[in-house]
Amino acid sequence: MTADSAKELIDLMAKRSVTLATCESITGGGIGAALTSVPGASKVYRGSLVTYAKDLKAALAGVDEELIETEGVINELTAVQMALGAQSRCNADWAVATTGVAGPTEVDGVKVGTVWFAVVGPAPGMSPRPKYTELKHFEGDRQDIRAAAIDHAVAMLLRVL
Repeated sequence: MTADSAKELIDLMAKRSVTLATCESITGGGIGAALTSVPGASKVYRGSLVTYAKDLKAALAGVDEELIETEGVINELTAVQMALGAQSRCNADWAVATTGVAGPTEVDGVKVGTVWFAVVGPAPGMSPRPKYTELKHFEGDRQDIRAAAIDHAVAMLLRVL
């Protein structure tokens, strides 16, 4: 990720007076690390849940245990529930979540390079919370896939905001 993208996101959120939390699996805290490398990030970045292990997705982020048992952890609904969990537990306006497979082998039949992203925003009035999801397939080794996922999460937040 370019430092410019992280700075652009932090500046945009500060200008709008909104906060952000992350729930990371495949990226292992990389999004949070990229954002907190920007001076002034503390104005908007609340924190992160790094839920690399399956059980932590339920215990920390509140992902439905039955969903994990029946569908695994690399799917759209898990990503949404991870984002909602981070948003709630970190008391943030916005949240982004990543779940996927960096390799070297498939997980639960999901191919290496597959990543689900979810962004959730504040609920205006009584209407439902806005939710944005994307499925991406990245090529390369573990580090390439993880770096691409971090870049994409920041880019997705910039597009949504």
